Amino acid sequence: MLKIVLISIGSIIAAILIIAAFMEKEYSISSEIIINRPKNIVFSFIKDIRNQEKYSKWVMADPKVNMIYTGTEGTVGFTTAWNSELKSVGVGEQEITQIFEGEELDMEIRFEKPFKMVSKAVTITQAVNENQTKYINKFFTKSPYPMNIMTPIMKKMLVKDMDETSWNLKNILEKN
Repeated sequence: MLKIVLISIGSIIAAILIIAAFMEKEYSISSEIIINRPKNIVFSFIKDIRNQEKYSKWVMADPKVNMIYTGTEGTVGFTTAWNSELKSVGVGEQEITQIFEGEELDMEIRFEKPFKMVSKAVTITQAVNENQTKYINKFFTKSPYPMNIMTPIMKKMLVKDMDETSWNLKNILEKN
């Protein structure tokens, strides 16, 4: 009986490892929304990374999160570090790596806890008309083998959180 149980467990583990070998290890996800505000207002707001405290689902998840800002706000090299005891928020930092004024903001996100990982986020603003802006937030990351077996679940969770962040941003900007 024990032999059958061990063979079954071994078969399940082997199947998971084989499936993971064929799953993507790098992936990107995105969220977009139309904000009823001019593009320059939307871009100025998101370029000020401190504003994420008002709309980012992840930053707002822990009211006690310790945020540390270094550098000149809204410029390449500006860094936001966070430290939270909540596992869902964790420890890490994000740094502005490139700015295409009024168009795109690129950031590198370095996670330390609950796991080490480096990802990239790109935020794009596109004018729909003079009073509407398409806000696009893209996230690029890697998931090493065999953890990439969780990629479909992670993508679904992250898109949900990114969509919530987009809606929070829309609501804030449209109230002003």
